[in-house]
Amino acid sequence: MTFQKKLAMTALFAALAASSVVANAQTIRVANQGDSLSMDPHSLNESLQLSVTGNVYEPLVGRNKDLSLAPALATSWKQTSPTVWRFELRKGVQFHDGTPFTADDVVFSFGRTQVEGSDMKSYTNDFKEVRKINDHAVEIETKTPFPILPDVVSLVYMMSKKWCETNQAMGPVDRRKGIENAASFKANGTGPFRLRERQPNVRTVFSRNGTYWGKIESNANEIVFTPIGNDATRVAALLSGEVDVMEPVPVQDIERVNTSANTRAITGPELRTIFLGMDQKRDELLYSNVKGKNPFKDKRVRQAFYQAIDIDGIKRTVMRGASNPSALLVGPGINGFQPDAKRLPYDVEAAKKLMAEAGYPNGFEVSMNCPNDRYVNDGRICQTVAANLSRINVKINLQAETKGTYFPKILRRDTSFYMLGWTPATYDSHNALNALVACVDDKGAGQFNLGSYCNPKVDELTKKIQAETDKAKRDAMIKEAFDIHAADVGTLPLHQQALAWGVSKKVTLVQLADNFMPFKWMSIK
Repeated sequence: MTFQKKLAMTALFAALAASSVVANAQTIRVANQGDSLSMDPHSLNESLQLSVTGNVYEPLVGRNKDLSLAPALATSWKQTSPTVWRFELRKGVQFHDGTPFTADDVVFSFGRTQVEGSDMKSYTNDFKEVRKINDHAVEIETKTPFPILPDVVSLVYMMSKKWCETNQAMGPVDRRKGIENAASFKANGTGPFRLRERQPNVRTVFSRNGTYWGKIESNANEIVFTPIGNDATRVAALLSGEVDVMEPVPVQDIERVNTSANTRAITGPELRTIFLGMDQKRDELLYSNVKGKNPFKDKRVRQAFYQAIDIDGIKRTVMRGASNPSALLVGPGINGFQPDAKRLPYDVEAAKKLMAEAGYPNGFEVSMNCPNDRYVNDGRICQTVAANLSRINVKINLQAETKGTYFPKILRRDTSFYMLGWTPATYDSHNALNALVACVDDKGAGQFNLGSYCNPKVDELTKKIQAETDKAKRDAMIKEAFDIHAADVGTLPLHQQALAWGVSKKVTLVQLADNFMPFKWMSIK
């Protein structure tokens, strides 16, 4: 190790030690490769952000340890007609500032997800009205029948209307425009932990909510969350005991973490699918040397890219076996997954032929946007994809950057070719179809369809899937929608990554397949 690296690590460990205000058995120190970009629960629909803020804020309907639905701020719910759901709200709940939680906060919070700057529009885009019945009951009326609505609202967190009014945070923080408000740095939820200190990209400190309405299965009085982007430094912090929990463990370090006397790696399948998207809307790509036309509008080009990517090579050399190559935008564990779906074969010669047929025998240049601190080995995957595509004479100008600047850029659709990972929050294929595949509108459909793929037949099926209650019919429509999307080569699916958390042997916790990390189920000896 160089002197400079030793110095950097010493400084980091000192900062971590200082950040643990009460360094005793009731403090758990958690590290991640990235930070939650905001404390606003409606500003970014990203798993890490929602995982972190989900310890402070809560939805009406939550999840058990097996990911089944559980009462949260609603004690019960029922469908009173095909388009109306009634939720009975929990009584006696207070926000962290002591304000009572009521139906007014529910109506306000769902409305807040639909205003400019919200990244949660795709969860509520089919709501017709959210209405207060009394202080502890609301009805949600949808435009069409919506049998999976309780699943859909499980990541829509409730905010205090009064607090948002007082703090001029009536609308979400708009990450695309770099706009901030009080909700970026402050928080006032109903959850088991309170936000005590927020230093973006340095540390965030949470303290136990002593007036929480429910049971907290944790002995932690304090959680200190620290982003550590460098893989080697993050592993070293775990092995030295400077942090108690961290993720992800780089695949090459899993054995090392497991053989340490004081740590273990907890691994398991993740529901997230990693894929590549392409701008299929603009008549000329923003970032390419092809002028006057958009090569990604040609299916032959999209298919050539797909067949030039050696996904088994990525699994073997980049992911070290810790990935599951995918033919779909959803993986095992998601309702509607088709285990018999087949990827297009890796075939460089076939890809070259397709490029020539499309008029690009000598390839072209295009920029590719990738995060380097969000998904497992994301930067290395993109480097490998770029090397693969060079075999069909495509020159990739790779732009890998921290997710703090990456997500605002691609969410503005300021991209020609990009990487994205997606875990359907409802554990149902409708979520992926509605958010990633549907034709883009201003209500939230296709909100993360950043390449603007559009097939009206898929849209028609997606709306029918939302309303269908017969499972066999519904699954058949899901298969048809994905088959059409695959035939169009609407995106380039890569794989499901595996989870790997590094954990001190003093800590007990629950690893969920959606990669959420609830502090209320985390304890330390």
